[in-house]
Amino acid sequence: MTAHRKKPEPMQVVKQRRDAMLRALVGSVPYIQYLGIEFERRGDELTCVLPFKDNLIGNPILPALHGGVTASLLEVTAIITLSWTSLWDDIESGALDVQDLTNGSRRFLPKTIAFSTDYLRSGLPRDAYARARVNRSGRRYASVYVEAWQDNRAKLFAQANGHFLMPQNRDA
Repeated sequence: MTAHRKKPEPMQVVKQRRDAMLRALVGSVPYIQYLGIEFERRGDELTCVLPFKDNLIGNPILPALHGGVTASLLEVTAIITLSWTSLWDDIESGALDVQDLTNGSRRFLPKTIAFSTDYLRSGLPRDAYARARVNRSGRRYASVYVEAWQDNRAKLFAQANGHFLMPQNRDA
């Protein structure tokens, strides 16, 4: 008797599921929509995009992005990337679906314990990008490093380190 393996899903179905899950996760945070932040996904890697708008300027004389907007960009990138990374296996296995995220996805978001931002140079009046790297993610605690740049990935305008309390009971 031959064992039958489950036929893999078509790649387009997998991509649609991943994109829908990311939209639901990002859509659960109103401040992300307020700032106009978007996420681009390539496989399991996320890049945060902050499209430039005039109301993001803090110092109109320079002009420079507001420091709070810069810090928010970094923290949002850390939280969404950390959530995405921790949910990846459940998304891929089908143990988690869009309805789970749509109906109360905040329970999947980590809570910030500490967040330290380094402002390396002024953010210019143009689009900004950020990417996070999860240094450690356990059952209770996670550590994340984030970088932000504008025109040149090698010339960061801000970076941050964050420590987060991971969600304890996803089923609640």
